[in-house]
Amino acid sequence: MRWTLKPNPDTQKTQHLTKALNVDNTIATLLLQRGIETFEEAKQFFRPSLSDLHDPYLMRDMDKAVQRIETAIANGENILVFGDYDVDGTTAVSLVSSYLRSYYPNVDTYIPDRYKEGYGVSVAGIDYADDNGCILIIALDCGIKAIDKVAYAKTKGIDFIICDHHRPSDTLPNAVAILDPKREDCNYPYDELCGCGVGFKLIQALGVNRGQTINHLIPYLDLVATAIAADIVPITGENRTLAKFGLEVINSHPRAGIKALIQNIKKPTLTISDVVFTIAPRINAAGRIKHGNDAVALLTEFNMMQATEFAAQIEALNVDRKNLDKQITAEALLQIERNSEQDKYTTVVYNKEWHKGVIGIVASRLIETHYRPTLVFTKSGDKLAASARSVSGFDVYNALEACAEHIEQFGGHKYAAGLTLQEENYEAFKQKFEEVVTATIHPDMRVPEIKIDMELNFEQITPKFNRILKQFEPFGPGNMSPIFLTQGIKDTGFGKPIGDGTHLKLFVQQENSEGFAAIGFGLASKMEIACSGAAFDAVYSVDENTWNGETTLQLRLRDIKSEN
Repeated sequence: MRWTLKPNPDTQKTQHLTKALNVDNTIATLLLQRGIETFEEAKQFFRPSLSDLHDPYLMRDMDKAVQRIETAIANGENILVFGDYDVDGTTAVSLVSSYLRSYYPNVDTYIPDRYKEGYGVSVAGIDYADDNGCILIIALDCGIKAIDKVAYAKTKGIDFIICDHHRPSDTLPNAVAILDPKREDCNYPYDELCGCGVGFKLIQALGVNRGQTINHLIPYLDLVATAIAADIVPITGENRTLAKFGLEVINSHPRAGIKALIQNIKKPTLTISDVVFTIAPRINAAGRIKHGNDAVALLTEFNMMQATEFAAQIEALNVDRKNLDKQITAEALLQIERNSEQDKYTTVVYNKEWHKGVIGIVASRLIETHYRPTLVFTKSGDKLAASARSVSGFDVYNALEACAEHIEQFGGHKYAAGLTLQEENYEAFKQKFEEVVTATIHPDMRVPEIKIDMELNFEQITPKFNRILKQFEPFGPGNMSPIFLTQGIKDTGFGKPIGDGTHLKLFVQQENSEGFAAIGFGLASKMEIACSGAAFDAVYSVDENTWNGETTLQLRLRDIKSEN
Protein backbone atom coordinates (compact mmCIF):
# COMPACT_ATOMS: atom_id res chain seq x y z
CA MET A 1 0.00 0.00 0.00
CA ARG A 2 1.37 3.42 -1.04
CA TRP A 3 0.89 6.35 1.28
CA THR A 4 0.77 9.68 -0.53
CA LEU A 5 0.62 12.89 1.48
CA LYS A 6 -1.17 15.63 -0.44
CA PRO A 7 0.86 18.83 -0.87
CA ASN A 8 0.02 21.72 1.42
CA PRO A 9 -1.97 24.49 -0.26
CA ASP A 10 -0.50 27.95 -0.85
CA THR A 11 0.28 29.57 2.53
CA GLN A 12 -1.32 32.90 1.65
CA LYS A 13 -4.54 31.19 0.55
CA THR A 14 -4.60 29.18 3.78
CA GLN A 15 -4.11 32.29 5.90
CA HIS A 16 -6.79 34.18 3.95
CA LEU A 17 -9.37 31.39 4.33
CA THR A 18 -8.50 30.85 8.00
CA LYS A 19 -9.22 34.51 8.68
CA ALA A 20 -12.32 34.75 6.46
CA LEU A 21 -13.99 31.73 8.07
CA ASN A 22 -12.56 32.07 11.56
CA VAL A 23 -11.36 28.45 11.52
CA ASP A 24 -7.97 26.90 12.18
CA ASN A 25 -5.38 26.02 9.52
CA THR A 26 -6.43 22.38 9.48
CA ILE A 27 -9.99 23.10 8.31
CA ALA A 28 -8.79 25.77 5.84
CA THR A 29 -6.31 23.27 4.37
CA LEU A 30 -8.99 20.59 3.94
CA LEU A 31 -11.25 23.10 2.16
CA LEU A 32 -8.49 24.32 -0.17
CA GLN A 33 -7.68 20.71 -1.07
CA ARG A 34 -11.30 20.47 -2.25
CA GLY A 35 -10.98 23.58 -4.43
CA ILE A 36 -12.79 25.87 -1.98
CA GLU A 37 -10.90 29.18 -1.78
CA THR A 38 -13.37 31.91 -0.79
CA PHE A 39 -15.92 32.65 1.91
CA GLU A 40 -18.76 32.35 -0.63
CA GLU A 41 -17.54 28.97 -1.89
CA ALA A 42 -17.19 27.73 1.69
CA LYS A 43 -20.69 28.97 2.52
CA GLN A 44 -22.09 27.05 -0.45
CA PHE A 45 -20.10 23.95 0.57
CA PHE A 46 -21.20 23.97 4.21
CA ARG A 47 -24.73 25.23 3.55
CA PRO A 48 -25.79 23.88 0.16
CA SER A 49 -29.22 25.01 -0.95
CA LEU A 50 -31.64 23.71 -3.55
CA SER A 51 -31.63 27.25 -4.93
CA ASP A 52 -27.99 26.56 -5.94
CA LEU A 53 -29.17 24.02 -8.55
CA HIS A 54 -28.54 25.13 -12.11
CA ASP A 55 -31.32 26.20 -14.45
CA PRO A 56 -32.26 22.93 -16.25
CA TYR A 57 -32.82 24.89 -19.47
CA LEU A 58 -29.05 25.49 -19.64
CA MET A 59 -28.79 21.89 -20.83
CA ARG A 60 -28.80 21.60 -24.60
CA ASP A 61 -32.09 20.35 -26.07
CA MET A 62 -33.99 20.72 -22.77
CA ASP A 63 -36.49 23.08 -24.39
CA LYS A 64 -37.08 20.54 -27.18
CA ALA A 65 -37.54 17.70 -24.67
CA VAL A 66 -40.08 19.63 -22.61
CA GLN A 67 -41.97 20.79 -25.69
CA ARG A 68 -42.20 17.23 -27.07
CA ILE A 69 -43.47 15.83 -23.74
CA GLU A 70 -46.05 18.62 -23.37
CA THR A 71 -47.20 17.95 -26.94
CA ALA A 72 -47.55 14.24 -26.13
CA ILE A 73 -49.66 15.08 -23.06
CA ALA A 74 -51.81 17.59 -24.97
CA ASN A 75 -52.47 14.98 -27.68
CA GLY A 76 -53.12 12.11 -25.24
CA GLU A 77 -50.16 10.09 -26.57
CA ASN A 78 -48.82 7.02 -24.78
CA ILE A 79 -45.32 7.60 -23.36
CA LEU A 80 -42.83 4.82 -22.61
CA VAL A 81 -40.14 5.52 -20.00
CA PHE A 82 -37.19 3.23 -20.81
CA GLY A 83 -34.09 2.71 -18.65
CA ASP A 84 -31.13 0.52 -17.90
CA TYR A 85 -31.43 -2.37 -15.42
CA ASP A 86 -28.94 -1.12 -12.82
CA VAL A 87 -29.59 1.23 -9.88
CA ASP A 88 -29.05 4.40 -11.91
CA GLY A 89 -31.41 3.24 -14.64
CA THR A 90 -34.17 1.82 -12.44
CA THR A 91 -34.19 4.85 -10.12
CA ALA A 92 -34.29 7.14 -13.16
CA VAL A 93 -37.25 5.26 -14.66
CA SER A 94 -39.01 5.29 -11.28
CA LEU A 95 -38.40 9.03 -10.90
CA VAL A 96 -39.53 10.19 -14.36
CA SER A 97 -42.48 7.79 -14.64
CA SER A 98 -43.83 8.57 -11.16
CA TYR A 99 -43.47 12.32 -11.77
CA LEU A 100 -45.30 12.15 -15.12
CA ARG A 101 -48.01 9.90 -13.66
CA SER A 102 -48.65 12.47 -10.95
CA TYR A 103 -50.56 14.48 -13.57
CA TYR A 104 -50.80 12.28 -16.69
CA PRO A 105 -51.98 8.63 -16.78
CA ASN A 106 -50.73 7.35 -20.16
CA VAL A 107 -47.22 6.44 -19.01
CA ASP A 108 -45.68 2.97 -19.18
CA THR A 109 -42.21 1.75 -18.14
CA TYR A 110 -39.73 -0.66 -19.69
CA ILE A 111 -36.51 -2.17 -18.35
CA PRO A 112 -34.63 -4.44 -20.78
CA ASP A 113 -33.87 -8.00 -19.78
CA ARG A 114 -30.16 -8.15 -18.95
CA TYR A 115 -29.83 -11.58 -20.54
CA LYS A 116 -32.15 -11.51 -23.54
CA GLU A 117 -31.65 -7.88 -24.58
CA GLY A 118 -28.43 -6.70 -22.97
CA TYR A 119 -27.51 -3.14 -22.10
CA GLY A 120 -29.20 -0.06 -23.52
CA VAL A 121 -32.00 0.67 -25.93
CA SER A 122 -33.27 -2.59 -27.44
CA VAL A 123 -35.27 -3.61 -30.49
CA ALA A 124 -37.55 -5.57 -28.13
CA GLY A 125 -38.22 -2.40 -26.14
CA ILE A 126 -39.07 -0.44 -29.29
CA ASP A 127 -41.36 -3.24 -30.46
CA TYR A 128 -43.03 -3.19 -27.03
CA ALA A 129 -43.64 0.54 -27.44
CA ASP A 130 -45.06 -0.03 -30.91
CA ASP A 131 -47.32 -2.88 -29.76
CA ASN A 132 -48.69 -0.69 -26.96
CA GLY A 133 -49.26 2.42 -29.02
CA CYS A 134 -46.42 4.45 -27.47
CA ILE A 135 -45.13 7.03 -29.94
CA LEU A 136 -42.68 8.69 -27.54
CA ILE A 137 -39.87 6.92 -25.69
CA ILE A 138 -37.90 8.68 -22.96
CA ALA A 139 -34.62 6.76 -22.59
CA LEU A 140 -32.78 7.19 -19.28
CA ASP A 141 -29.18 6.27 -18.41
CA CYS A 142 -28.72 4.93 -21.94
CA GLY A 143 -29.29 5.79 -25.59
CA ILE A 144 -26.38 8.09 -26.40
CA LYS A 145 -24.94 5.49 -28.81
CA ALA A 146 -28.25 3.98 -29.97
CA ILE A 147 -28.03 5.38 -33.51
CA ASP A 148 -29.42 2.28 -35.26
CA LYS A 149 -32.12 1.67 -32.63
CA VAL A 150 -33.41 5.25 -32.79
CA ALA A 151 -33.45 4.99 -36.59
CA TYR A 152 -35.43 1.74 -36.27
CA ALA A 153 -37.93 3.48 -33.99
CA LYS A 154 -38.35 6.23 -36.60
CA THR A 155 -39.53 3.64 -39.11
CA LYS A 156 -42.35 2.84 -36.68
CA GLY A 157 -43.24 6.50 -36.09
CA ILE A 158 -41.75 6.56 -32.59
CA ASP A 159 -39.85 9.59 -31.30
CA PHE A 160 -37.00 9.44 -28.79
CA ILE A 161 -35.88 11.74 -26.00
CA ILE A 162 -32.50 10.57 -24.70
CA CYS A 163 -31.37 11.39 -21.14
CA ASP A 164 -27.86 10.00 -20.71
CA HIS A 165 -24.60 10.79 -18.97
CA HIS A 166 -22.20 8.50 -20.82
CA ARG A 167 -19.65 9.79 -23.29
CA PRO A 168 -21.14 10.34 -26.76
CA SER A 169 -19.54 9.20 -30.01
CA ASP A 170 -18.84 11.66 -32.82
CA THR A 171 -22.26 10.90 -34.32
CA LEU A 172 -25.41 11.30 -32.24
CA PRO A 173 -28.71 9.43 -32.66
CA ASN A 174 -31.46 11.19 -34.62
CA ALA A 175 -33.59 11.88 -31.54
CA VAL A 176 -36.01 14.74 -30.88
CA ALA A 177 -33.81 15.78 -27.94
CA ILE A 178 -30.57 14.50 -26.46
CA LEU A 179 -29.92 15.55 -22.87
CA ASP A 180 -26.34 14.69 -21.97
CA PRO A 181 -24.07 17.14 -20.14
CA LYS A 182 -21.06 15.35 -21.67
CA ARG A 183 -22.06 16.45 -25.19
CA GLU A 184 -19.29 18.58 -26.69
CA ASP A 185 -21.89 21.16 -27.77
CA CYS A 186 -23.61 21.30 -24.35
CA ASN A 187 -22.60 24.18 -22.09
CA TYR A 188 -24.40 22.96 -18.98
CA PRO A 189 -22.24 24.07 -15.99
CA TYR A 190 -21.91 20.61 -14.41
CA ASP A 191 -21.16 17.48 -16.42
CA GLU A 192 -20.87 14.82 -13.70
CA LEU A 193 -24.58 14.06 -13.25
CA CYS A 194 -25.63 10.41 -13.17
CA GLY A 195 -28.45 9.14 -15.41
CA CYS A 196 -31.06 9.67 -12.68
CA GLY A 197 -29.59 13.16 -12.19
CA VAL A 198 -30.23 13.98 -15.85
CA GLY A 199 -33.77 12.59 -15.38
CA PHE A 200 -34.17 14.92 -12.41
CA LYS A 201 -33.13 17.92 -14.53
CA LEU A 202 -35.84 16.89 -17.01
CA ILE A 203 -38.58 16.84 -14.36
CA GLN A 204 -37.18 20.08 -12.92
CA ALA A 205 -37.61 21.69 -16.36
CA LEU A 206 -41.11 20.22 -16.70
CA GLY A 207 -41.88 21.60 -13.25
CA VAL A 208 -40.69 25.09 -14.21
CA ASN A 209 -42.91 24.89 -17.28
CA ARG A 210 -45.87 24.01 -15.05
CA GLY A 211 -45.22 26.72 -12.47
CA GLN A 212 -43.85 24.36 -9.82
CA THR A 213 -41.04 25.30 -7.46
CA ILE A 214 -38.12 23.07 -6.51
CA ASN A 215 -39.98 22.22 -3.28
CA HIS A 216 -42.49 20.19 -5.32
CA LEU A 217 -39.63 17.90 -6.37
CA ILE A 218 -38.04 17.21 -2.97
CA PRO A 219 -39.90 13.86 -2.54
CA TYR A 220 -38.06 12.53 -5.62
CA LEU A 221 -34.60 13.24 -4.21
CA ASP A 222 -34.37 9.94 -2.31
CA LEU A 223 -34.13 8.27 -5.72
CA VAL A 224 -31.52 10.76 -6.96
CA ALA A 225 -29.32 10.34 -3.87
CA THR A 226 -29.51 6.55 -4.22
CA ALA A 227 -28.40 6.74 -7.86
CA ILE A 228 -25.56 9.20 -7.08
CA ALA A 229 -24.27 6.86 -4.38
CA ALA A 230 -24.60 3.69 -6.46
CA ASP A 231 -23.11 5.07 -9.68
CA ILE A 232 -19.99 6.38 -7.89
CA VAL A 233 -20.15 9.78 -9.56
CA PRO A 234 -18.30 12.71 -7.94
CA ILE A 235 -20.10 14.15 -4.92
CA THR A 236 -19.19 17.69 -5.85
CA GLY A 237 -21.18 20.70 -7.06
CA GLU A 238 -24.74 19.89 -8.03
CA ASN A 239 -24.39 16.20 -7.15
CA ARG A 240 -23.41 17.14 -3.60
CA THR A 241 -26.48 19.33 -3.20
CA LEU A 242 -28.77 16.64 -4.62
CA ALA A 243 -27.16 13.94 -2.46
CA LYS A 244 -27.38 16.01 0.73
CA PHE A 245 -31.07 16.79 0.36
CA GLY A 246 -31.79 13.31 -0.97
CA LEU A 247 -30.24 11.81 2.18
CA GLU A 248 -32.49 14.04 4.26
CA VAL A 249 -35.50 12.57 2.44
CA ILE A 250 -34.17 9.01 2.96
CA ASN A 251 -33.75 9.72 6.68
CA SER A 252 -37.07 11.50 7.19
CA HIS A 253 -39.75 10.73 4.57
CA PRO A 254 -38.51 8.04 2.17
CA ARG A 255 -40.86 6.55 -0.39
CA ALA A 256 -42.46 3.26 0.66
CA GLY A 257 -40.04 1.11 -1.36
CA ILE A 258 -36.91 2.60 0.18
CA LYS A 259 -38.50 2.59 3.64
CA ALA A 260 -39.19 -1.12 3.21
CA LEU A 261 -35.55 -1.77 2.25
CA ILE A 262 -34.09 0.09 5.23
CA GLN A 263 -36.58 -0.73 7.99
CA ASN A 264 -34.29 -3.43 9.40
CA ILE A 265 -31.19 -1.20 9.51
CA LYS A 266 -30.57 -0.23 13.13
CA LYS A 267 -29.05 3.18 12.46
CA PRO A 268 -30.69 6.49 13.33
CA THR A 269 -29.18 8.30 10.33
CA LEU A 270 -28.02 6.73 7.07
CA THR A 271 -24.98 8.07 5.21
CA ILE A 272 -24.02 7.85 1.54
CA SER A 273 -21.87 4.86 2.50
CA ASP A 274 -24.93 3.13 3.98
CA VAL A 275 -26.81 3.75 0.71
CA VAL A 276 -23.90 2.26 -1.27
CA PHE A 277 -23.69 -0.88 0.85
CA THR A 278 -27.31 -1.50 1.87
CA ILE A 279 -29.86 0.09 -0.47
CA ALA A 280 -27.99 -0.05 -3.80
CA PRO A 281 -27.02 -3.76 -3.83
CA ARG A 282 -30.60 -4.77 -3.13
CA ILE A 283 -32.02 -2.62 -5.91
CA ASN A 284 -29.31 -3.96 -8.21
CA ALA A 285 -30.05 -7.56 -7.25
CA ALA A 286 -33.39 -7.43 -9.07
CA GLY A 287 -31.79 -6.76 -12.47
CA ARG A 288 -28.81 -9.01 -11.77
CA ILE A 289 -30.68 -12.13 -10.72
CA LYS A 290 -34.24 -11.75 -12.03
CA HIS A 291 -35.47 -8.55 -13.75
CA GLY A 292 -35.07 -4.81 -13.23
CA ASN A 293 -38.86 -4.45 -13.42
CA ASP A 294 -38.96 -5.71 -9.83
CA ALA A 295 -36.87 -2.74 -8.71
CA VAL A 296 -39.15 -0.27 -10.51
CA ALA A 297 -42.21 -1.94 -8.99
CA LEU A 298 -40.68 -1.52 -5.52
CA LEU A 299 -39.59 2.09 -6.04
CA THR A 300 -42.92 3.24 -7.47
CA GLU A 301 -45.13 1.46 -4.93
CA PHE A 302 -47.07 3.71 -2.54
CA ASN A 303 -48.66 1.00 -0.37
CA MET A 304 -46.34 0.13 2.52
CA MET A 305 -47.63 -3.42 2.93
CA GLN A 306 -47.11 -4.17 -0.77
CA ALA A 307 -43.69 -2.46 -0.71
CA THR A 308 -42.63 -4.64 2.24
CA GLU A 309 -43.59 -7.74 0.27
CA PHE A 310 -41.61 -6.53 -2.78
CA ALA A 311 -38.62 -5.73 -0.53
CA ALA A 312 -38.67 -9.26 0.94
CA GLN A 313 -38.57 -10.74 -2.56
CA ILE A 314 -35.64 -8.49 -3.48
CA GLU A 315 -33.86 -9.41 -0.25
CA ALA A 316 -34.03 -13.07 -1.29
CA LEU A 317 -32.57 -12.17 -4.70
CA ASN A 318 -29.76 -10.30 -2.95
CA VAL A 319 -28.88 -13.41 -0.92
CA ASP A 320 -28.64 -15.37 -4.20
CA ARG A 321 -26.46 -12.59 -5.64
CA LYS A 322 -24.05 -12.79 -2.69
CA ASN A 323 -23.68 -16.55 -3.05
CA LEU A 324 -23.02 -16.33 -6.80
CA ASP A 325 -20.54 -13.50 -6.30
CA LYS A 326 -18.57 -15.54 -3.75
CA GLN A 327 -18.55 -18.69 -5.88
CA ILE A 328 -17.54 -17.01 -9.16
CA THR A 329 -14.83 -14.91 -7.50
CA ALA A 330 -13.24 -18.10 -6.13
CA GLU A 331 -13.41 -19.74 -9.57
CA ALA A 332 -11.90 -16.69 -11.27
CA LEU A 333 -9.00 -16.51 -8.80
CA LEU A 334 -8.32 -20.20 -9.42
CA GLN A 335 -8.34 -19.58 -13.20
CA ILE A 336 -5.74 -16.80 -12.80
CA GLU A 337 -3.55 -19.13 -10.73
CA ARG A 338 -3.88 -22.10 -13.12
CA ASN A 339 -3.01 -19.92 -16.12
CA SER A 340 0.00 -18.48 -14.23
CA GLU A 341 -1.27 -14.95 -14.84
CA GLN A 342 -0.57 -13.49 -11.40
CA ASP A 343 2.16 -11.16 -12.70
CA LYS A 344 0.36 -9.70 -15.72
CA TYR A 345 -0.65 -6.06 -16.04
CA THR A 346 -4.31 -7.02 -16.56
CA THR A 347 -6.84 -9.59 -15.42
CA VAL A 348 -9.02 -11.04 -18.18
CA VAL A 349 -10.98 -14.18 -17.27
CA TYR A 350 -13.82 -16.08 -18.96
CA ASN A 351 -16.22 -18.88 -18.18
CA LYS A 352 -19.34 -19.42 -20.25
CA GLU A 353 -21.25 -20.62 -17.16
CA TRP A 354 -20.72 -17.50 -15.06
CA HIS A 355 -23.83 -15.52 -14.22
CA LYS A 356 -23.88 -12.32 -16.25
CA GLY A 357 -25.62 -10.44 -13.44
CA VAL A 358 -22.64 -10.53 -11.07
CA ILE A 359 -19.57 -10.28 -13.33
CA GLY A 360 -19.19 -6.56 -12.56
CA ILE A 361 -19.08 -7.27 -8.83
CA VAL A 362 -16.63 -10.12 -9.42
CA ALA A 363 -14.35 -7.79 -11.42
CA SER A 364 -14.23 -5.44 -8.42
CA ARG A 365 -13.53 -8.35 -6.07
CA LEU A 366 -10.62 -9.56 -8.24
CA ILE A 367 -9.01 -6.12 -8.04
CA GLU A 368 -8.87 -6.56 -4.26
CA THR A 369 -6.49 -9.51 -4.82
CA HIS A 370 -4.80 -8.59 -8.11
CA TYR A 371 -4.72 -4.80 -8.27
CA ARG A 372 -4.94 -4.08 -12.02
CA PRO A 373 -7.49 -3.30 -14.78
CA THR A 374 -9.87 -6.25 -14.87
CA LEU A 375 -12.42 -7.79 -17.24
CA VAL A 376 -14.70 -10.70 -16.46
CA PHE A 377 -16.34 -12.41 -19.46
CA THR A 378 -19.25 -14.79 -19.76
CA LYS A 379 -21.41 -16.14 -22.57
CA SER A 380 -24.37 -14.00 -23.58
CA GLY A 381 -26.40 -15.51 -26.41
CA ASP A 382 -24.01 -16.10 -29.32
CA LYS A 383 -21.50 -13.50 -28.03
CA LEU A 384 -19.27 -12.92 -25.04
CA ALA A 385 -20.14 -10.11 -22.66
CA ALA A 386 -17.79 -8.54 -20.11
CA SER A 387 -17.74 -6.06 -17.27
CA ALA A 388 -14.59 -3.98 -16.91
CA ARG A 389 -13.32 -2.33 -13.74
CA SER A 390 -10.22 -0.24 -13.30
CA VAL A 391 -7.73 0.91 -10.68
CA SER A 392 -7.25 4.44 -9.40
CA GLY A 393 -6.03 6.81 -12.10
CA PHE A 394 -6.28 4.43 -15.07
CA ASP A 395 -8.87 5.08 -17.78
CA VAL A 396 -10.19 1.66 -18.80
CA TYR A 397 -12.61 3.24 -21.33
CA ASN A 398 -9.67 4.66 -23.29
CA ALA A 399 -7.89 1.30 -23.12
CA LEU A 400 -10.96 -0.44 -24.56
CA GLU A 401 -11.14 2.18 -27.29
CA ALA A 402 -7.60 1.20 -28.29
CA CYS A 403 -8.82 -2.42 -28.63
CA ALA A 404 -11.91 -1.47 -30.68
CA GLU A 405 -10.89 -3.67 -33.66
CA HIS A 406 -11.70 -6.77 -31.56
CA ILE A 407 -14.84 -5.41 -29.86
CA GLU A 408 -18.37 -5.41 -31.20
CA GLN A 409 -19.85 -2.87 -28.77
CA PHE A 410 -18.71 -1.07 -25.63
CA GLY A 411 -19.59 1.85 -23.40
CA GLY A 412 -19.09 3.22 -19.93
CA HIS A 413 -16.80 5.43 -17.87
CA LYS A 414 -13.17 5.84 -16.86
CA TYR A 415 -13.42 3.21 -14.13
CA ALA A 416 -16.27 0.94 -15.25
CA ALA A 417 -17.39 -0.26 -18.66
CA GLY A 418 -19.21 -3.06 -20.45
CA LEU A 419 -18.51 -4.69 -23.79
CA THR A 420 -19.46 -7.51 -26.13
CA LEU A 421 -17.36 -9.36 -28.69
CA GLN A 422 -17.42 -12.49 -30.83
CA GLU A 423 -15.99 -15.57 -29.11
CA GLU A 424 -13.37 -16.07 -31.82
CA ASN A 425 -11.98 -12.60 -31.01
CA TYR A 426 -11.53 -13.28 -27.27
CA GLU A 427 -7.87 -14.37 -27.30
CA ALA A 428 -6.83 -11.56 -29.71
CA PHE A 429 -8.66 -9.02 -27.53
CA LYS A 430 -7.09 -10.39 -24.35
CA GLN A 431 -3.60 -10.07 -25.82
CA LYS A 432 -4.27 -6.57 -27.20
CA PHE A 433 -5.73 -5.34 -23.90
CA GLU A 434 -2.65 -6.59 -22.04
CA GLU A 435 -0.40 -4.78 -24.55
CA VAL A 436 -2.34 -1.52 -24.32
CA VAL A 437 -2.41 -1.47 -20.53
CA THR A 438 1.26 -2.48 -20.25
CA ALA A 439 2.22 0.41 -22.54
CA THR A 440 0.04 3.07 -20.93
CA ILE A 441 -0.33 2.40 -17.20
CA HIS A 442 1.95 4.35 -14.86
CA PRO A 443 3.94 2.07 -12.51
CA ASP A 444 2.44 3.82 -9.46
CA MET A 445 -1.07 2.85 -10.60
CA ARG A 446 -0.17 -0.81 -10.06
CA VAL A 447 0.05 -0.33 -6.30
CA PRO A 448 -3.02 0.61 -4.21
CA GLU A 449 -2.73 4.12 -2.86
CA ILE A 450 -4.00 5.90 0.22
CA LYS A 451 -4.13 9.65 -0.33
CA ILE A 452 -3.55 11.43 2.96
CA ASP A 453 -4.99 14.90 3.43
CA MET A 454 -2.61 15.96 6.17
CA GLU A 455 -0.64 15.00 9.26
CA LEU A 456 -2.35 15.48 12.63
CA ASN A 457 -1.45 15.22 16.26
CA PHE A 458 -4.04 13.58 18.51
CA GLU A 459 -4.44 16.78 20.54
CA GLN A 460 -6.01 18.39 17.44
CA ILE A 461 -8.82 15.80 17.37
CA THR A 462 -11.49 17.47 19.50
CA PRO A 463 -15.30 17.30 19.55
CA LYS A 464 -15.39 20.75 17.88
CA PHE A 465 -13.02 19.54 15.13
CA ASN A 466 -15.27 16.51 14.56
CA ARG A 467 -18.42 18.67 14.41
CA ILE A 468 -16.86 20.71 11.59
CA LEU A 469 -15.68 17.55 9.80
CA LYS A 470 -19.24 16.20 9.87
CA GLN A 471 -20.31 19.27 7.91
CA PHE A 472 -18.05 18.09 5.05
CA GLU A 473 -20.56 15.27 4.45
CA PRO A 474 -21.91 13.71 2.30
CA PHE A 475 -18.61 12.06 1.41
CA GLY A 476 -17.82 10.35 -1.87
CA PRO A 477 -15.63 10.70 -4.97
CA GLY A 478 -14.31 14.26 -5.21
CA ASN A 479 -15.10 14.81 -1.52
CA MET A 480 -13.80 11.78 0.30
CA SER A 481 -13.77 11.53 4.07
CA PRO A 482 -10.52 13.25 5.13
CA ILE A 483 -7.63 10.86 5.79
CA PHE A 484 -5.06 11.82 8.41
CA LEU A 485 -1.58 10.58 9.32
CA THR A 486 -0.30 10.42 12.87
CA GLN A 487 3.24 9.22 13.56
CA GLY A 488 4.73 7.63 16.63
CA ILE A 489 1.67 6.13 18.30
CA LYS A 490 1.39 3.04 20.47
CA ASP A 491 -1.30 0.57 21.40
CA THR A 492 -1.92 0.59 25.14
CA GLY A 493 -2.14 -3.17 25.38
CA PHE A 494 -5.76 -3.72 24.40
CA GLY A 495 -5.10 -4.70 20.78
CA LYS A 496 -6.98 -7.75 19.56
CA PRO A 497 -8.56 -9.25 16.44
CA ILE A 498 -12.35 -8.96 16.35
CA GLY A 499 -15.34 -10.06 14.26
CA ASP A 500 -14.42 -13.08 12.15
CA GLY A 501 -10.76 -12.58 13.09
CA THR A 502 -9.90 -10.38 10.10
CA HIS A 503 -10.49 -7.02 11.81
CA LEU A 504 -8.34 -5.23 14.38
CA LYS A 505 -9.32 -3.24 17.46
CA LEU A 506 -6.81 -1.07 19.34
CA PHE A 507 -6.63 1.69 21.89
CA VAL A 508 -3.91 4.06 20.72
CA GLN A 509 -2.08 6.96 22.29
CA GLN A 510 0.41 9.55 21.17
CA GLU A 511 2.86 10.89 23.74
CA ASN A 512 1.33 13.61 25.93
CA SER A 513 -2.17 13.22 24.49
CA GLU A 514 -5.43 11.46 25.17
CA GLY A 515 -5.94 8.10 23.55
CA PHE A 516 -8.58 6.87 21.13
CA ALA A 517 -10.25 3.58 20.38
CA ALA A 518 -9.34 2.54 16.84
CA ILE A 519 -10.81 -0.06 14.52
CA GLY A 520 -9.22 -1.38 11.34
CA PHE A 521 -11.44 -3.47 9.09
CA GLY A 522 -9.42 -6.16 7.33
CA LEU A 523 -6.26 -5.13 9.20
CA ALA A 524 -5.83 -8.10 11.56
CA SER A 525 -2.71 -9.04 9.54
CA LYS A 526 -1.08 -5.89 11.01
CA MET A 527 -1.58 -7.15 14.58
CA GLU A 528 2.14 -7.81 15.06
CA ILE A 529 3.09 -4.23 14.13
CA ALA A 530 0.39 -2.73 16.36
CA CYS A 531 0.99 -4.89 19.41
CA SER A 532 4.79 -5.22 19.40
CA GLY A 533 5.15 -2.46 21.96
CA ALA A 534 7.07 -0.31 19.47
CA ALA A 535 5.71 2.97 18.07
CA PHE A 536 4.04 2.90 14.64
CA ASP A 537 2.43 5.26 12.15
CA ALA A 538 -1.26 5.15 11.23
CA VAL A 539 -3.50 6.61 8.58
CA TYR A 540 -7.16 6.94 9.52
CA SER A 541 -10.35 8.91 9.33
CA VAL A 542 -12.12 10.34 12.37
CA ASP A 543 -15.29 8.42 13.18
CA GLU A 544 -17.90 8.12 15.91
CA ASN A 545 -18.91 5.08 17.91
CA THR A 546 -22.27 4.90 19.69
CA TRP A 547 -22.63 2.34 22.48
CA ASN A 548 -25.39 2.23 25.10
CA GLY A 549 -26.58 5.64 24.04
CA GLU A 550 -23.14 7.26 24.46
CA THR A 551 -21.23 8.56 21.44
CA THR A 552 -17.44 8.82 21.50
CA LEU A 553 -14.80 9.64 18.91
CA GLN A 554 -12.88 6.74 17.42
CA LEU A 555 -10.37 6.31 14.62
CA ARG A 556 -11.25 4.28 11.52
CA LEU A 557 -7.83 2.87 10.59
CA ARG A 558 -6.99 2.58 6.90
CA ASP A 559 -3.44 1.23 7.31
CA ILE A 560 -0.56 1.09 9.78
CA LYS A 561 3.21 0.82 9.30
CA SER A 562 6.21 0.39 11.54
CA GLU A 563 7.94 3.69 12.26
CA ASN A 564 10.72 4.38 9.77
